[in-house]
Amino acid sequence: MIAIIGSGKVGSAIAFLCGSSGLDNIILVNRSEKKAIGEALDISNAIPASSSISISGSSDYSKIKDSDVIVIAASLKAHMQSRSEIMLDQAILIRKIGKEIATHAPDAKILMVTNPVDVLTYVIQKESKLASKNVLGVAASLDSSRFRYQLSREFATNQSKITDAIVMGEHDDSMVPIFSYAKFDGKPVSELLSAEQKSRITTEVRNYWKCLRDYKGNSVFGIAKNTFDLVKCIIKNETTNLPASVLLGGQYGLSGVCVGVPLTVNNGGVVQINQLEITENEKNSLHQSASNVKNNISKVMEFLKTN
Repeated sequence: MIAIIGSGKVGSAIAFLCGSSGLDNIILVNRSEKKAIGEALDISNAIPASSSISISGSSDYSKIKDSDVIVIAASLKAHMQSRSEIMLDQAILIRKIGKEIATHAPDAKILMVTNPVDVLTYVIQKESKLASKNVLGVAASLDSSRFRYQLSREFATNQSKITDAIVMGEHDDSMVPIFSYAKFDGKPVSELLSAEQKSRITTEVRNYWKCLRDYKGNSVFGIAKNTFDLVKCIIKNETTNLPASVLLGGQYGLSGVCVGVPLTVNNGGVVQINQLEITENEKNSLHQSASNVKNNISKVMEFLKTN
């Protein structure tokens, strides 16, 4: 079973993809039960006629019992300048959700979508004492999709010609596109781009969400599809390689912090944290990015002690 906590635009889009593909039974949980029921009623009409799955909505967390995957897409408000600007209020919300998960479905695989993803992935794992291999922040895969798109524009090609476009680090202003690994038509892009081009593309990838917001508001479909792909992998017991945020224990010289790194994942959670050979500059940028997340984690954990 798939539980999706939060029935806003993103949570509902993820539920639609799961339902319309007939992936598995779905429970939508939302503070407003009426909203969750409404979305479930709508998505019910998109379930394939040959599928035996069902979808329902509720505000009762006991309904998440026996979930294989729990997607957290709940949010109190939108961020405007930085994803970390709303982290204190979001942390209180996520702590509450984490307690419900620990009570009703402690062995489920948790996919964090709520921002700031890296900080909240750490918070829910630590506050609810969940196994770190079962808690992933879904964002670096979205950032990597955006990196691939920007590279395809730079080379005036379609996205299928860009491979191994990976973004690591924080899902915010310090994220690190890994140029040394990406390829255009099989050729390393680091050999095809100037320093100025790399700098500009890095800025474009980091600010992608702001550009998107100016046109339509918050991102919905990109994060929904990236999350769905991971849900499908877990439900179907497929093995996939993708970047996501997870608690590190020495990999890339980092510990006690959640940031986006390349992972191998299946229905057992994180099978392996894959360590790429990245350049010294990329490593330094990754460490700075992780430092930003660590600072925010410290602020949030201190805040939660008194709130």
